[in-house]
Amino acid sequence: MTDRMIDISDEAARLSVRNGLLVIDRGSGESAAEVVVPLTDLAVVVVSHPCVSMSHAVLSGLASAGACLVSCDEKRLPVGMLLPLVGHATQSERFEQQVNASEPTKKRLWAQIVRAKITAQGRHLASVRGKDHGLFAMAKRVRSGDPDNLEAQATRKYWPVLFGKDFRRDREAEDQNRLLNYGYAVLRATVARAIAAAGLHPTIGIHHHNRYDAYCLADDLMEPFRPMVDAAALMWTEMRGVDAPLDKEAKAAMLAALTCRVTFDNESRTLFDASARLASSCALVFAGERDELSLPEAFDAPARPKTV
Repeated sequence: MTDRMIDISDEAARLSVRNGLLVIDRGSGESAAEVVVPLTDLAVVVVSHPCVSMSHAVLSGLASAGACLVSCDEKRLPVGMLLPLVGHATQSERFEQQVNASEPTKKRLWAQIVRAKITAQGRHLASVRGKDHGLFAMAKRVRSGDPDNLEAQATRKYWPVLFGKDFRRDREAEDQNRLLNYGYAVLRATVARAIAAAGLHPTIGIHHHNRYDAYCLADDLMEPFRPMVDAAALMWTEMRGVDAPLDKEAKAAMLAALTCRVTFDNESRTLFDASARLASSCALVFAGERDELSLPEAFDAPARPKTV
């Protein structure tokens, strides 16, 4: 799977397809410019500018190439995505196995995900705040299905230490939350793409089950990767302040975090490779071919931009 992400947010553009290439026509007259990118090189295309038009060939071409298209609202925050419909040769069989997964299996997988998420949060705090604030010990106490809701307990410890005691995770707030919203949405699209490629359905979750959520499984499997986005949001707000706009530079910083290396199975991999391996391991668990998920172990800190 490829790892190129494009955010079209600067100016109006027209997207089309030519000879297997995504063609991006920007500007007009003397300022007109054309950028071409092979469809097979793309992982995620984020369309942020309100004056972007595209042909049907763009939608079908991106889907056929296994790429994900993310559309944004008037605030330029992601609100929807288009995923490939067919991602695996035995997709119908894997759908059936996914639907028929037992509750004990799903509870066991959710416990693994929660442990990995809390551990990742602890590592992040230890890196930027000097200690894990008890999250490592909390991760060890997670039981099947997380009946004690240690995921929520860990989160209540994590946010005040990371961003300050007055911070609240509020999707409508005009502070760091805007960065988190954007980063999580692109992360969600990346994981959903990996899920589709593994022949699973992103709606059928392990733990998340909101009837209005079309990406429950993506919301489950993205959990251990969230601190990658948190790290970039922290870095950017320390440089620019919590009131800095969600502009081109801020978005670039958030996207750059998702290109950091992830330690996975004791090897350094891209997020795209790691999420693909996680989704594939999930499919194998549903098929009864393995007992545990392959989960990320650590991630590199995001690089600070040279100029701000």
